[in-house]
Amino acid sequence: MTLEVRTVPADTPEVDALLDAYLDEREATFPSAQGSYARKRTPAAEFTPPRGTFVVASEDGRAVGCGGLRRIPDDGDDVRFEVKHVFVTPDGRGRGVATAVMDALEAGGAALGATAIVLDTNDSLVAAGAMYRSRDYERVPAFNDNPNATAWYRKPVR
Repeated sequence: MTLEVRTVPADTPEVDALLDAYLDEREATFPSAQGSYARKRTPAAEFTPPRGTFVVASEDGRAVGCGGLRRIPDDGDDVRFEVKHVFVTPDGRGRGVATAVMDALEAGGAALGATAIVLDTNDSLVAAGAMYRSRDYERVPAFNDNPNATAWYRKPVR
């Protein structure tokens, strides 16, 4: 199969379907000990250049993953962009789709002037945390009040 990652507007039907699947899965698998999942989608306008970007990964023309990057307030000397909504469909997992999405988002952040890329996740998403750490993201104190997050990460843009 051929994997293609392309930049798209974040308000297309294709993105809506991926984000609905992402939110449905997170809600269904959210750890009950942490309460209820706060179902929240970042507004599409936040993923529009120069404030951000959104990508969709496709295999043979079928959308199998996505992710967005948006500008957030600077922290000291850092120009920060935040990764949001990285998702790979169940049938797309285990084939490098998330890596390709992250490659595109990190390149997009560099092109938009980021000096750091940050993200939050939940420790229950073991594979996601492992992927972020393998990409040199380091755990940092919370930089937002996302009720779904238990871990925050930062990576400098070189």
